[in-house]
Amino acid sequence: MVELGTKERGSRKTRNGTVVSRSGDKSIVVQVETRKPHPLYGKIVRQAKKFHAHDEANEANVGDRVVISEARPMSKLKRWRLVQVEEKRA
Repeated sequence: MVELGTKERGSRKTRNGTVVSRSGDKSIVVQVETRKPHPLYGKIVRQAKKFHAHDEANEANVGDRVVISEARPMSKLKRWRLVQVEEKRA
């Protein structure tokens, strides 16, 4: 039997993507690309989605590969935060 209030918090989603825009102070836009097979034909189809993320230290630049994680809402569009910069653009 599980008592009320003892349930563990769920883990937060993370996404890997590329910074496509620095949209103001402490904000970035990250494009995440997923590849999945077409339901009928089986061809691999690329799908892209953009996420607005919070970058506290202004460390990410356009073209960098980054990891973002879910967070509380920080503004109208920002619901993700920067976890780390995996690869800097040359």
